[in-house]
Amino acid sequence: MMFVHKLYHSKNSIMETNAITGKKIAIVTGASGNLGKAVIDKFIKEDFFVAGTINNSESNNYPADKFEAAKVDLTNEDATAAFVEGVISRHKKIDVAILTAGGFAMGKIVDTTTADLLYQYKLNFETAYNTAKPVFLQMMKKGYGRIFLIGAKPGLSAKESKGKVAYGLAKSLLFRLAENMNDEAKGTNVVVNVVVPGTIDTPPNRAAMPDADFSKWTKPEAIAEVMYWYCTPAAATLRESIIKMYNYA
Repeated sequence: MMFVHKLYHSKNSIMETNAITGKKIAIVTGASGNLGKAVIDKFIKEDFFVAGTINNSESNNYPADKFEAAKVDLTNEDATAAFVEGVISRHKKIDVAILTAGGFAMGKIVDTTTADLLYQYKLNFETAYNTAKPVFLQMMKKGYGRIFLIGAKPGLSAKESKGKVAYGLAKSLLFRLAENMNDEAKGTNVVVNVVVPGTIDTPPNRAAMPDADFSKWTKPEAIAEVMYWYCTPAAATLRESIIKMYNYA
């Protein structure tokens, strides 16, 4: 069944569909999360109009001329494509896509079932692929675009994925997806980057690891700043980047 999404502005009423002119357009999945919020704040500050996927309408406190929110089941390919197509219809383009939706899980091989693998695959890969595919196709038609996937250390190496098997396997697919998309985009100005944070300094992570040295973690605002820089003319010649933001962790 097709998932029907709704758009909300800051007062939680349905947003009108007129295009926001004169701005670059970004989409952010996982807009209710700590990283998603930091990204939205940064890109709005830099005069982007942002469309984000949220968990509920109350998560959206941004003005309607800067942000629109949609409740979307990102594991549903048709619903996600409809969300992307709706943004393009209203705003004529998507310049940047930042795909922060996902989730973490511990588990050694002895503890990991195929159901665990499938769950992490859907949460970390399907949500990204279902969004990145229609965005990428639109960017290829326009000849410009930047897509940011959120990788993880366990997706880079088997050593780092010890005790995080399902999560590491799911995240590893994002690196292959970026390689495939960049290969297809070769010779164009469409680039897919993978950001690999260390431990992100968020309230849930602090609560989970209260004895850690938080100064060694990576702040969401720092990740947002780097993503924005990769969208500026200063980074125009960079291609196929894996952006490791480990700080001291």
